Amino acid sequence: MKISLGPIQYYWPRATVLAFYEAVAGSPVDIVYLGEAVCSRRHELRLPDWLALAELLQQAGKQVVLSTQVLIESHSDLGTMRRVASNGRFLVEANDMGAVHCMSGQPFVAGPHLNLYSAQSLGIVARLGATRWAMPLEMSRTGLAALLAERPANLETEVFAYGRLPLAYSARCFTARQRNLPKDDCRFSCIEHPDGLVMQTREKQPFLVLNGIQTQSALVYNLVAEVDDMRAMGVDVLRLSPQSTQMPAILALVRGAVDGAIAPVEAAARMAPLMPDQACDGFWHGRPGLERCAA
Repeated sequence: MKISLGPIQYYWPRATVLAFYEAVAGSPVDIVYLGEAVCSRRHELRLPDWLALAELLQQAGKQVVLSTQVLIESHSDLGTMRRVASNGRFLVEANDMGAVHCMSGQPFVAGPHLNLYSAQSLGIVARLGATRWAMPLEMSRTGLAALLAERPANLETEVFAYGRLPLAYSARCFTARQRNLPKDDCRFSCIEHPDGLVMQTREKQPFLVLNGIQTQSALVYNLVAEVDDMRAMGVDVLRLSPQSTQMPAILALVRGAVDGAIAPVEAAARMAPLMPDQACDGFWHGRPGLERCAA
């Protein structure tokens, strides 16, 4: 079973991003997703910078995948997506069907935002060139097991196993809106929140996280305790989503769980103080997402 590191969901300063991936180059991760998948107004790094990082990580022995933007809103976004799709060197994660068709039969990764919930839809993306698919975030273990029984041959399965869940995308920037700023003059407000801006209920309980045009779960999805079960089911890759601190320690614990050096339940427990909030795993168990069901 391999470990992947998903694209950075947040807006971090350029120096922070470069230092983060220098550390990732020496980390025990197998696959690294790069690129701006959330908002095209985030310009600390542009495509040539991502390609330079891709070269660095590939030389360090990582498989590099370039992620496309989830929500395409303009001709400029479309142009960037086409340049990513035609990079000619690195595998691409297609996060909308436009990107899928831009791949023109080339190998690609079908991202979690394509909402592939049936064997028929898996068959479609496999025929179009997908070599790996990422399970939709809300899918349960039962639903995944049913799909794995019918998935096309040679199509790897990846599961989002750690991080705040990206639940929704909007044309409106909520981080700017809470400062009474329009989206076109957002003043890059989200760079002030390296792990997103937490929203609380009236009872002061964490509920959602604002991350520009993206809405995330406030609780942290953690399926590391399920590593052995996922391996037995036939899951090939565990995806971890980057956070601004403690990521090397998180990666080390997950690597230990995958390699059998530490019991998965113990690894999940030791991750608790390293996380930005409490854990949840409800979707995996067919329950409301914010519930915690694992022992």
